[in-house]
Amino acid sequence: MASLLDSFINRSHVAYFSMEIAIRPEMRTYAGGLGILAGDTARSCADLELPMVFVTLVSRAGYFRQRIDDQGQQVEEADCWKPEDFCEPLDAQVAVRVDGRKVWVRPWLYVQDSPRLHQVPVILLDTDLELNAPADREITHHLYGGNDAYRLTQEIILGIGGVRILRALGFDIRTYHLNEGHAALLTLDLLSRNRVPEEDRIPGEIPYDVTKVHERCVFTTHTPVAAGHDRFPYDLVKNLLPDLVEMDTIKRLAGDDHLNMTRLALNTSGYVNGVARRHAETTQRMFPGYHVHAITNGVHSGQWTHPAFAKLYQTHIPHWQHEPESLVRSVQLPDDEVWSCHRAAKADLVEMARKLTGKTLDPDLPTIGFARRMTGYKRPLLLFDDPDRLEAIAARHPFQVVLAGKAHPSDSAGKQAIRELHQLAERFAGKITCVYLPDYGMDIAKTLVAGSDVWLNTPMPPYEASGTSGMKAAHNGVLNLSVLDGWWVEACIEGVTGWAIGEDGGKSSDGDHAKALYAKLEEVVLPLYHTDPAQWRWMMKRAIAHIACYFNTQRMMRRYVTEAYFR
Repeated sequence: MASLLDSFINRSHVAYFSMEIAIRPEMRTYAGGLGILAGDTARSCADLELPMVFVTLVSRAGYFRQRIDDQGQQVEEADCWKPEDFCEPLDAQVAVRVDGRKVWVRPWLYVQDSPRLHQVPVILLDTDLELNAPADREITHHLYGGNDAYRLTQEIILGIGGVRILRALGFDIRTYHLNEGHAALLTLDLLSRNRVPEEDRIPGEIPYDVTKVHERCVFTTHTPVAAGHDRFPYDLVKNLLPDLVEMDTIKRLAGDDHLNMTRLALNTSGYVNGVARRHAETTQRMFPGYHVHAITNGVHSGQWTHPAFAKLYQTHIPHWQHEPESLVRSVQLPDDEVWSCHRAAKADLVEMARKLTGKTLDPDLPTIGFARRMTGYKRPLLLFDDPDRLEAIAARHPFQVVLAGKAHPSDSAGKQAIRELHQLAERFAGKITCVYLPDYGMDIAKTLVAGSDVWLNTPMPPYEASGTSGMKAAHNGVLNLSVLDGWWVEACIEGVTGWAIGEDGGKSSDGDHAKALYAKLEEVVLPLYHTDPAQWRWMMKRAIAHIACYFNTQRMMRRYVTEAYFR
C-alpha cells in the first residue's frame, strides 16, 4: 500500500473536493446527482490517466435508506457501511481547531480502477477516532445531516481538514477543484499561507495575495436555486471556524451578513463554471460581475450502459468506452440488434419492479421512467396534473409509469409528493400501472434508465442546473421527453433525439407545461411507439449517436483539463 500511495502522491497534482461521491453502491457516500457526477468524474479520470486525487467525507452513516409504508409515507432508516470493507486506513492524522478545540482527522484510501489499468486515489476523511470527543467522532457520520452547526463543522473538516491531509500525506497540489461550495473553506487555508508582507500592504486592501489563490482554484457551481447555496450566520462562524484569516477578510470575500459559501468560492477561484450553457447564463444573472464559463456535465459511458448494449457497442464500435465520441456511428447499428438489447434491459426492469414492489409491468407497453430528488421545483406531480386526462390518454394509447426518488428528511413538500404519487397509483389501478421503486440509488438507477422507453423530466425553468439521468438513458437508446432546461436545451433535436415539453423561453406555469406534456404524449410519443416501431428504433439510434457521443465525462474532463486546470 505504501508504494501504491507513493505513486499517487508523485503524480497527483489536481485535487477534486466534493461533499459526496458515488464510488460504488455499497459505499453510502452519496445522496444524489452531485455525488453521481463526482463518481463518474473519478472513473473518467482513471480512464484518461489524469493526475487527480479526490477528497470527500467518509459518511459512515450515509444519507438514509428510504422505505415507503402502506400509506405512501417515506420512512428514513439508517444506512451505515464500514470503510474497512472497501478502503485502507492511511498512516496520517491532522488536527483542525473547531470551536476552540482540536478535532483529529484520519484519511482512508479507496482506489478507483479503470479497465485500462490506470488508477486514481479517493481520500475519505474520518473523525471517528478515540482521540476525539464523542460528539466530534460523529462529524463525518451523516451526509447532509444535522443543523447549521453540524453542517458548518463538516465543511470545515472537508475544506480545511482535506487540504491539511493532502499536505500531510505529501501531495503537491497545484489546482484545487471545488465541486460545489461545500469545500470553499479550503481557500481560507490557502489564503493564510499567502499573507502579504507588512511593508507591501496597500491600505484598505485585503492583506492576502488573493491572486495566488485564484490561480490554484476552480469552482463548479451546481444549483440555480438560492436556497441551495450554503449560508452560515457569522455568530456561528466566529465560534466554530479556526483562526486562519481575519473576520474582516472573510466578510469581504463571503458577504457581510452571512458567510455565503458560493460567494466565497466565486471570490477565490480563478475559473468558475456552470454545468450547462443555460445554467451558466442563470448563474451569471444570480451573481453579476463574475465570469461564469459553461462546461456541460456528462456521465461515464461504461458505468451507465446496460451489458447488452455494451456488448453490442463492443462488437461494432470497439473503442466506445475510452472514446465515447465514436458512438456517433450508432446510426449504423442493426435495428433488430438494438431492439433486442432494449428488450433485455426492459426485462431487467420488469424483474426489479416485481422484486421491489410485487407489481407486474407489461414488457410490451411503453414505459415512462421518472426518477429525481422529490422536491418542489422538480415537479414530480406534473405528469398527474389532470388525472382524468391522463386516464383518457391511456385508454387510447396504453402506457405504464415507473417512479423513484428520495425526499430530503426535512422537505415536507417532497414527502407529501411521494404520498400523493402513492395515492394516484392506487386510483389508476386497472387503468394505468404506476410503480414507485423505494430507496433510489445507483443500482436501481442503472436498471431504470436502461429499461424505460421514455425518460421524463419536468423541472420548473430555470431551476434545472444540468441533469444527467437523461444522458444515462440515452446511452441505452431511451428517448427523452423533457422541459427545455439544463442540458436538454443543448441535446434536444425534436423528433430525432426525443421531444421537448413546451417551448424554450415560453410559458412555464405548471398548467401550461402539463397541457404541453399531455399533447405531446397523446399526439406524438405514444402513437409513434404503438404504430411505427421502425421510426422508434430510428430515433433510438439517433439518441445514442447524438447524445452519448457528447454528453459523457470523458469529454467533460478533457475540457476541464484544457480550459480550467492548466489554463
